[in-house]
Amino acid sequence: MRTFVVGDIHSGLKGLKQVFERAGVTPDDQLIFLGDYVDGWSEAVETVDFLIELGNSHNCIFIRGNHDELCLEWLRDGKDNPLWLQHGGGATLASYEKADAQTKRNHIQFYEGLKNHYVDSNKRLFLHAGFTNLKGIEYEYFKQTFYWDRTLWELARSLNPKLERSNPDYPKRLAHYKEIFIGHTPISKTTVAQPTRAANVWNVDTGAAFKGPLSMLDIDSKTIFQSDPVHQLYPGEPGRN
Repeated sequence: MRTFVVGDIHSGLKGLKQVFERAGVTPDDQLIFLGDYVDGWSEAVETVDFLIELGNSHNCIFIRGNHDELCLEWLRDGKDNPLWLQHGGGATLASYEKADAQTKRNHIQFYEGLKNHYVDSNKRLFLHAGFTNLKGIEYEYFKQTFYWDRTLWELARSLNPKLERSNPDYPKRLAHYKEIFIGHTPISKTTVAQPTRAANVWNVDTGAAFKGPLSMLDIDSKTIFQSDPVHQLYPGEPGRN
């Protein structure tokens, strides 16, 4: 069994199907999605429908992203968030205009069932954005941090790569986990990029909502699979550019 971690999709269902085909994904593989399933391209409803069906046929773990929470607040509670609409929510709203009531109920259930984080048996942590508590995720004060934080990636990138984990100056919040896998902060919005490691943190968001590909990483072999730049799969659409 291979275990893949999948970066931010942002309604780019065509990119997701393409990268699955290139990796030869089977029901024997475990799939860990890092969140942000919607907000960007035009197939928000189709993307979530696909993921719901995928969860019935494959071993999937779905992490909550900030865009998924914003969509849930609109879909379930009617919250009108102008900032959300400016950052991909407009395309999502337009997609849901074609959805029937049952589809919306199914999607609300999907969004509500997302996990804020997941730790496997090898102490590898998966979450959308980050956390700030020095003692680890169990001690985080505000759950929103798991899908909004950007300081974890900033910390990992600023760290001296020669600093050993055994050094007392090694950041305590990183030391709790063998590896940490995140999305949320695109490595690049304008060019093709690959998942990148800093310290023990892997960032798998390669800007699929903008001009980058959708990426999937085999967490054991570190083999990378990517779609074409997703904007090329949706000609004439702005995405989040």
